[in-house]
Amino acid sequence: MKNIIKQIFIKAKSNPKKIILADAHDPRIQAAAKIAQDEKIADIILLNQEYIQKNSKLAENLANNLFKLRQEKGLTLLAAKELITKPIYFGTMMVKDGLADGLVSGASSTTHDTFKPALQILKTAPNQKIVSSFFVMEFPNQKFGQEGIMFFADCGLNISPNSEILAEITNQTLASFKQLTGAVPKVALLSYSTNSSGTGESVDLVKQATEIVKTQHTDLIIEGEIQADAAINPLVSFQKNPESILGGKANILIFPDLNSGNIAYKLVERLANAKAYGPISQGIAKPINDLSRGCSIDDIVATIAITSVQTNTH
Repeated sequence: MKNIIKQIFIKAKSNPKKIILADAHDPRIQAAAKIAQDEKIADIILLNQEYIQKNSKLAENLANNLFKLRQEKGLTLLAAKELITKPIYFGTMMVKDGLADGLVSGASSTTHDTFKPALQILKTAPNQKIVSSFFVMEFPNQKFGQEGIMFFADCGLNISPNSEILAEITNQTLASFKQLTGAVPKVALLSYSTNSSGTGESVDLVKQATEIVKTQHTDLIIEGEIQADAAINPLVSFQKNPESILGGKANILIFPDLNSGNIAYKLVERLANAKAYGPISQGIAKPINDLSRGCSIDDIVATIAITSVQTNTH
């Protein structure tokens, strides 16, 4: 386990939060819950149908609150009562009503299943325009990123961002990186072109997003557009752009669209034997985080710790 991940665990243990696990029927979730509880990483609520049935009065209250929240969107009270029988809606409403600090789901459900209720119920945090996501990638080889840690964004939510949204994804990921690692962000906005070696709409979009971020953070180490190899390999960086300020030492990779980001993180995870924690949400009012359906127990425990630390800014 890298030092940065250890620091996240230490932060979580210093102020344990109440975290809901919404896939409580999954044996991996049950095992991770025990570890998180025993090691005082978080106060865990295992949310399943039995929990909902035992707390029927709470379910009724949450259904009424959901109805009030969504009736203008056409949700009926009957439909709200039906939705509350689903752990993800029950859990998200608990977070909304302050009965828990955050939620982790996705071990046996899709990213869409996890984030749809969050976007409907919690919405964006104050001063945030969008909700996006990132992965914490942990590499066996510490020469990559920050002590073997890199952030990849957005690999889970925004399908085809324009330059303004791509800039906002970058800004949110910067904030998340600083909060979780305390390290200096070094950002690469990726493309099939490095320093105008290629042309096209996608290249222009990445360039525009980079310029937007640069005007907002004048002292930021950032480069875009840049190819992936030049972003993470100092030799390739020098060959392709000797004047690069990144110098092949990026610790945050921003992908131009969901297609490239999702493909990249899955390939890196499997081919480089890297751990992928996430997708972790950012820009949302309270932390709701997803798991890959192929997640391990260790992945779940780490995501619980990350979620707990994120609550400190909400």
